Amino acid sequence: MAEDDQVEVKFRLFDGTDIGPNKYDPSTTVGSLKETILLRWPQDKEIVPKTINDVKLINAGKILENNRTLAESRVPVGELPGGVITMHVVVRPPVYDKNNEKQLANAPKQHRCACSIL
Repeated sequence: MAEDDQVEVKFRLFDGTDIGPNKYDPSTTVGSLKETILLRWPQDKEIVPKTINDVKLINAGKILENNRTLAESRVPVGELPGGVITMHVVVRPPVYDKNNEKQLANAPKQHRCACSIL
């Protein structure tokens, strides 16, 4: 496939940092993009996704499905030729089972602000 047909995408993380931009073939699946994100995830982040199911990609306000291709997920309105598409990355918080909840309940409490803004 020609270089001109590729789509340039960068991924914006929850704290405003970016992964990319990199060029991808339009037939690349969203699941493959998520695998790329996991491989390139910055090591200095406190929140780290474990699997592609822990990551959600959002483009133009729509959550992208793993089995869809990049071409199917693009929103053509407002895109400039040669422009970079920014997809937002949301990480699902870890799910705790009942055993972990008991351990968390018995753990020492951290100091938290109890302020109310009126």
